[in-house]
Amino acid sequence: MAGNTSPIIVVAQAEGDALQQGVVVDEHAVETTTGEVHAEDHSDIFPPFDPSTFSTQLIWLAITFAVLYFMLSRVALPRIGGIIDARKARIEGDLKEAERLRQETDKAVVAYETALAEARKDASKIAEDTRQSIRDDIDGKRKVVEADLGARMSEADARIQASKSVALGSVEAIAAETAQALVAQLGGGATEAEALAAVAEAKGAA
Repeated sequence: MAGNTSPIIVVAQAEGDALQQGVVVDEHAVETTTGEVHAEDHSDIFPPFDPSTFSTQLIWLAITFAVLYFMLSRVALPRIGGIIDARKARIEGDLKEAERLRQETDKAVVAYETALAEARKDASKIAEDTRQSIRDDIDGKRKVVEADLGARMSEADARIQASKSVALGSVEAIAAETAQALVAQLGGGATEAEALAAVAEAKGAA
């Protein structure tokens, strides 16, 4: 393969150059170098599992863990804690605001019920006042009508009494004239005064 032949070619070129320059090449060193190159080329161990690199890996692991811990403790964790605290404070604020709104709602409901009860009471009072006013108005009008009727009845009674007196007076006059005429027909004579006296006497006897 190309990976395996390159070192041999390099070594051969080095030997050729050394021979050209009159330098004696140590064959044992060349073989050793070539063997090491072949050993490195043919090593198929996964580097993380190579025991010779465990100490280095542990050192870098410790360094990486320290850096990540420092970054998390100084940068990430404070930010996460701040976010959690902010959300907690916001949730607590929302809960307090909800409680405040609930209390205000309860107060508004109580005030509404109180106002409704007062309105009903006022409505009942207004209705009773209206009924009483109507009754007073009707009573006042009834009294006026009764007084008017009483006055008219009194006036009518007075007219009736006057008419009765006039009628009675006319009846006495008519009776006196009738009595005077009857006396005249019987062949006697009587004056108007005598006839009226006789009618009045007969009325008193009746």
